Amino acid sequence: MEKLDVKTRGNDRRGTPASLIKGDAALEEAIADKRIGIRFQPQIEPASGRVQAVEALARWEGCGGSLFARARKCGMELPLSAHVQLEALRRAARWSGPMRELGISINLLPCEFASDERLDGLLDRIDKSGIDPERLTVEIVESSLVADRKAAADRLMALKASGIRIAIDDFGTGYSSLAYLTSLPIDCVKIDRGLITDIVGGNRDRIVVRAMIHLAHELGLDVVVEGVESAAQLELLASWGADLYQGFHGAEALDEEELSRFVSATMIAA
Repeated sequence: MEKLDVKTRGNDRRGTPASLIKGDAALEEAIADKRIGIRFQPQIEPASGRVQAVEALARWEGCGGSLFARARKCGMELPLSAHVQLEALRRAARWSGPMRELGISINLLPCEFASDERLDGLLDRIDKSGIDPERLTVEIVESSLVADRKAAADRLMALKASGIRIAIDDFGTGYSSLAYLTSLPIDCVKIDRGLITDIVGGNRDRIVVRAMIHLAHELGLDVVVEGVESAAQLELLASWGADLYQGFHGAEALDEEELSRFVSATMIAA
């Protein structure tokens, strides 16, 4: 595990000098002692109900709010992300039985994607984990792609050269230009939960989400929909051809034992 030295990272994302960043001893100890929990939220095929993949998420009982927001405030966002990525991938690499072939998604921070050195660090963690890269999807938020499209394309190609799939997380939130969908090597879009909240009762939201799914498929991209919480939402999304969904209607984020039971149950039901 890399040393958690918050005083050597220059400025944080808001431009605050590292020397002025207040430390968080409890969080640092939790990372060092591997007390940050890893949960896996299933990504489910609407038609069959089978789990095809999972998204790795971090959980810590000592945090009352957003874990990564807390880490960002004290300059520990990068070591937290590195720990979660490596631990999630190591666990997935050991899965057997029905879980052996599950895909797994991990999140990449904008500050990780913006640096060739940090991206190399991610590739090293993937190699150390022992996981088959073809099972792996790296999720990147839209904002990471718009500042320097040439650099973004080069970094995405470096990931894809290792067999990794690329998903755009929180798709449809905040950016009007869709040009990067045609110019960057992307495999999948994840439609943000905020866009589907009112698709059952709201005509505009329904039109937008249906058009987004159609557009993605026309471009040869897979579609994962986040935040599905009702059978009515799922019925619409299935009729529009969404490839996978995740959300409380399917399953919350599960530990490995819970995930194993859930995957087995969905295989029997299918």
